[in-house]
Amino acid sequence: MTPQPSLPAWATWWQRPFPDANTLLLHGQQAALVDSGFVAHATETAEWARAHAGTVGLVVNTHWHSDHVGGNALLQAQGAAIAAGAFEAKAISRRDPGCCAAEYLDQPVAPYTVDMPLDDGQVLRLGDTDWEVIATPGHTRGHLALWQPEERLLVVGDALSDYDVGWVNLALDGRDAAGTALASLKRTAALDPRVILPSHGPIPADPGAALAAALRRAQRLVDDPDGAVWYGARRILAFALMIRGGIPAGEVEPYLHARAWLTDAARLLGVAPETLAAELVTTMLGNGAIVLRDGRLHAAAHHTPVAAGTLGVPYPRGWPETEPR
Repeated sequence: MTPQPSLPAWATWWQRPFPDANTLLLHGQQAALVDSGFVAHATETAEWARAHAGTVGLVVNTHWHSDHVGGNALLQAQGAAIAAGAFEAKAISRRDPGCCAAEYLDQPVAPYTVDMPLDDGQVLRLGDTDWEVIATPGHTRGHLALWQPEERLLVVGDALSDYDVGWVNLALDGRDAAGTALASLKRTAALDPRVILPSHGPIPADPGAALAAALRRAQRLVDDPDGAVWYGARRILAFALMIRGGIPAGEVEPYLHARAWLTDAARLLGVAPETLAAELVTTMLGNGAIVLRDGRLHAAAHHTPVAAGTLGVPYPRGWPETEPR
């Protein structure tokens, strides 16, 4: 059996089930957190970081999806600065309605601001170590990785995990999004990391094998655009069920009919939204990705429950304006 790659003493890793992304804490004079989980678990995230490192001075987001930025608002209120890729930072500063794809995906994000836009190749001090920002667009246009060359640590966000690659949004980001994601993976593979730190699942025991598998999976998304659309739809629906404690079986298809992402996916596939919604539910029930229990459809994958009432934050179009700097 290949031994688990080791982390230096100044790095603490928290592997978290969905709907939270894994969290990396970098110790030092100014402790830094990479990704902050889902909004419903923001207090847990902040308390964990405080228990392990005291005050967090900086939060870096690999990208702006809800499972990565949900603790930003609370940590920022406690004094942390927020850093994110420049593309996403500018949109958040403008309060663009599409920020975080929160409304599009129906995934709540508490309002925050970005204090530090990050550019490709920028060197960033996290804790007491220097990291290079690597632009890795694909899963989102502003997705980034973080590279620590001395220890050869690579934070990959949602670009890959030991079992998957990040879904791509061909509707919002164009038909080339899968090719962009593949190019980003090739760039990270060229770094030859000793340790890969993904946003979901365990640290891969064999980084080379994990990257090789990810490259094959990403190539399939390029070769099969319809498959890429289906892949994203399955992931988005599963997440919706996770954060809502399931949805009554009779309400799932009406819920899907009202979703912009479902309408876009149906358009790309050349079918009616109602047809896609029905087929999506039937397919996921058939393959065991979702299950019917007590009259509700639930995501089958292991996930942390979300307390009722914790999703009531405004979409970005309702976020307060940022104060001029």
